Amino acid sequence: MALQVGDIVEGKVTGIKPFGAFVSLPEGKTGLVHISEVSYEFVQDLSTVLSDGQTVSVKVISIAPDGKIALSIKRTQPAPERGPRQQHGERTAGGNDRRPAPRPKREEKPRVWKPKPAAPQGDMSFEDMMARYKTRSEEKIADLKRVTENHRGGYSRRRG
Repeated sequence: MALQVGDIVEGKVTGIKPFGAFVSLPEGKTGLVHISEVSYEFVQDLSTVLSDGQTVSVKVISIAPDGKIALSIKRTQPAPERGPRQQHGERTAGGNDRRPAPRPKREEKPRVWKPKPAAPQGDMSFEDMMARYKTRSEEKIADLKRVTENHRGGYSRRRG
């Protein structure tokens, strides 16, 4: 009887490593149960769940072309019932929830970009508006130069 993916067979644990357990299967074959496939619960140390020589029921997950057999113990057992999902910010019974408490929700209207209203021009002539624009532009350029010189090592220029 050749092993096929999906078969559930009995095997004996022959070795335990930090990443999983080796299981001896019928016909002298050996497969690996990865630590994530041992239990539905989080397993930190396999030696707390399995021991050498223990007989376990395993399901064949995959068989690689090179002969490596991936096994699962947890897939031979029914999945545990899951409680209702915890909403964001809810506290667990133990109180050791790592997420911060949610901010109180406020009704937000969608933000839509609106241009700033133009400053009242009054009785300015075109030449006056152009002069005002020119002085503002020169001020902005001077500010920009000062900031970029400070970031580019302008210190050495002022030194001497």
